[in-house]
Amino acid sequence: MKKTLFLFFLLPMFCFGQNIDSLYKKADSFWSRYATKYYYSISEIRPVGKSHSFWYRTQTPQGTEFFIIDGNKESVYPAFDQQRLADSLSSVNKNKTEAYKLSFSSLRFNDKLDSLFFNIGDDGYSCALDNYTIAKEKDREQRNQNRYWGRASKEDSKDRIKSPDGKKEAYISEGNLWITDLESRKGERLSEDGSPYEYYSSNIYWSPDSKKIVCCKYRPVDTRKLLLISSSPRDQLQPKTEDYDYPKPGDALPVRRPTVFLVDEKKSIPFNVPDVEAQYDLNRVRWDKDSNYFTFNFNKRGHQQYFVYAGDVSTGELRAVVKEESPTFVYYNNLYQHWMKDGNELLWISERDGWRHLYLYDTPTGKVKKQLTKGEWIVKSVVHVDEEKRMLIFKGCGMDKGEDPYLEKYYTLNIDNGKITPLTPENATHNVTFSSDYSCFVDNYSRVDMPPVVALRSAKDGKVITKPDNQPDTTEAEKTGWRMPEVFSAKGRDGETDIWGMIIRPSDFDPDKKYPVIEYIYAGPHDSHVPKSFGISYWPSGLAEMGFIAVLIDGMGTANRSKAFLDVCWKNLKDGGFPDRIAWMKAAAEKYPEMDISRVGIYGGSAGGQSSMGALLFHPDFYKVGVASCGCHDNRMDKMWWNEQWMGYPIGKEYEECSNVVNAKLLQGNLMLIVGELDNNVDPASTLQVADELIKHNKEFELVMLPGVRHTGGENYGERKRRDFFVKYLLGTDTPKWNEKEKK
Repeated sequence: MKKTLFLFFLLPMFCFGQNIDSLYKKADSFWSRYATKYYYSISEIRPVGKSHSFWYRTQTPQGTEFFIIDGNKESVYPAFDQQRLADSLSSVNKNKTEAYKLSFSSLRFNDKLDSLFFNIGDDGYSCALDNYTIAKEKDREQRNQNRYWGRASKEDSKDRIKSPDGKKEAYISEGNLWITDLESRKGERLSEDGSPYEYYSSNIYWSPDSKKIVCCKYRPVDTRKLLLISSSPRDQLQPKTEDYDYPKPGDALPVRRPTVFLVDEKKSIPFNVPDVEAQYDLNRVRWDKDSNYFTFNFNKRGHQQYFVYAGDVSTGELRAVVKEESPTFVYYNNLYQHWMKDGNELLWISERDGWRHLYLYDTPTGKVKKQLTKGEWIVKSVVHVDEEKRMLIFKGCGMDKGEDPYLEKYYTLNIDNGKITPLTPENATHNVTFSSDYSCFVDNYSRVDMPPVVALRSAKDGKVITKPDNQPDTTEAEKTGWRMPEVFSAKGRDGETDIWGMIIRPSDFDPDKKYPVIEYIYAGPHDSHVPKSFGISYWPSGLAEMGFIAVLIDGMGTANRSKAFLDVCWKNLKDGGFPDRIAWMKAAAEKYPEMDISRVGIYGGSAGGQSSMGALLFHPDFYKVGVASCGCHDNRMDKMWWNEQWMGYPIGKEYEECSNVVNAKLLQGNLMLIVGELDNNVDPASTLQVADELIKHNKEFELVMLPGVRHTGGENYGERKRRDFFVKYLLGTDTPKWNEKEKK
């Protein structure tokens, strides 16, 4: 009887252990179970040269296939005979190549569609499609895959810049500007005041008439270095060190002072830029077509003023063509400008009326001729400008009320009469690829809750020209058990603004059960981040399979809505849109009681790592468990360009108020920190400093440091640790015994 009773108590534990193992297997196999059964979606598409054709890659029941959408023939057909190409490739490489597993990269056709060029690994190939003869390409330019994104330019290269007429070249020697007459080979120095410590920039701009040069006097500064230790290098026993250029908020910046040189007259004209010492950057130097003036952009540090200046060579005076100002910040990376060929008009994008819209400037006077777009919606980007027809194509969001305001749609705009014509009217986000002449485009439109539709359309009026017979198909994935995510919106903190997000449920979802909720967060103000295009798998999809409901939300303080919506982030990154996120989840739980918001976890990387920890520090009553990967936990520790944009300059008390390090003492929930020791995007010391502060306050947390890893969400090991953490603290059960599994 005792033995039977023991087995009775042991049985549930054994079954539950088996169940936990199966949950991990379900998470690991999500992609293979579902994504491999999603057919005919476009995974890559490109226009073919100057033609009206496009090639695209897709997955079919056979494998990977390539098709042509022909705008002239208004038809869709196989791009080439894949079996013949595979046979030819097998002969060349002496390895068996499978016809429907062609692993091409950098694929392109010639205009006549009779030749194909592609790469496999580092090798380049060409294929004549009349007889399928394949040849290896010679002297293929090697791609630089190790270029560091943050490398500082000292503008001191030795490059020689040839004049437009080809008769002279300009260069910098010993800090001064020189020119050489290419016929006589005689060199002349145009400046006298350069030195190795304050020199003329190697960014040299010739005027169209080859008689003038703009060059900036450049005062360099010492650049802060990010120092990293590779503890476990693959090629030696002993550790290595690395260093990278890495200016941080508050660091000194170089100063540029523009000067015009009149080449024949051997005369220089310095231009006095207001607040020149306060520059964040001075760039985009260009000449007008008649060589009478040059223009440049001036971004004042603090990002509250942004100017486009014109320098008149005849007077030596500057005038402001555009003056963009904001009491919070001008998001300079989102600015757009297009100079008309005659130089008298400029297209400009601004958020000055509270929404991101297009303006037409009269450049001689610096006055706005007209606001081209207006309303409670945004121009996300300008795609193409046809100056002869006085038409442009732009991508906009939010024009159609009642729809998700983040959906991307395309429109034409008549610059003169302001008429806007929708090219993609369907209630979806439209991923568009234009022909080289912008006369037609392939529209691949979808929503998170609507599989894609693919169509070739006219860029004049959006009329559908043709569609592939085989449209993206989720039938087989659904038969296997795949569950479509849900788009959900609710009111934010103010009770008025719609906040949009998505809900991902496990494939075996049972509405009668209660599920912990996990939010995947990225709240960087530079964009909005909840997916809008259809996909079989999203970032948290595998995690949801383990018995969670996953959510993604765009709260206030992110982009692509009104300026007021975005401005919530200003000097306030700790806000993270959390009041909106919490209100959204409460509304979702009210509609869907299966969402147990007494058990809420959160995770994210980079800025999302900062927010994940911030959720536990500043909203401990709601968020109970957090996993923060590669977080910038104190904005003074992170890269200058990103943090000064939102947190301001000079460095103020707001940096401390938003710091996870300073506020580490507030931790109440369960926290895991993940960081790669070689992260050259966000200084890994930021994670270690927050760990140090948590230790000082005797706080309990877990730290996972990954040797040899750079900016990361955790890679495979970190993903396993993240799952373990949520299983332990949200599901309340033991995780698999990984070390015992390894022994087996």
